[in-house]
Amino acid sequence: MFDKILIANRGEIACRVIKTAKAMGIKTVAIYSDADAQALHVKMADESICIGGAKSLESYLNIPAIITAAEITGAEAIHPGYGFLSENYKFVRILEEHNITFIGPSSKHIEIMGDKVSARKVIKKTGIPLVPGSDGPVNSVKELKTFSEEIGFPLIIKASAGG
Repeated sequence: MFDKILIANRGEIACRVIKTAKAMGIKTVAIYSDADAQALHVKMADESICIGGAKSLESYLNIPAIITAAEITGAEAIHPGYGFLSENYKFVRILEEHNITFIGPSSKHIEIMGDKVSARKVIKKTGIPLVPGSDGPVNSVKELKTFSEEIGFPLIIKASAGG
């Protein structure tokens, strides 16, 4: 169990993590951008620390600032919420190097599962049933049309990585 965690997110998800942590007797640290200084998650947390400007790249995606905030406040673990850095294996790897626990999967697992093509290959090897899909990336509209004729509709097209 942790004594103190940092929530690397904002808004409703950060509020939910804070409520749960408090119910478990865990102290919380909220990070915030200049634009979120008066946000509810900042007021709810036991501590808060500004990590940068209003743009997400300057704050909630600023890995050095988040790690510095954890080190300054003595947070033992970081909860990512969802979005932002929750699926960034490089962020998790840096936390592992700094002996800060990531509340979530290991960097290795995020790296494998973050790329939809490699994730599908790994799951297929386990024998877990998968919905029909390509065995690799579909790189052209012509290839997509041929593949869609093979498996039928409806058809979902998903980026191999990211949103």
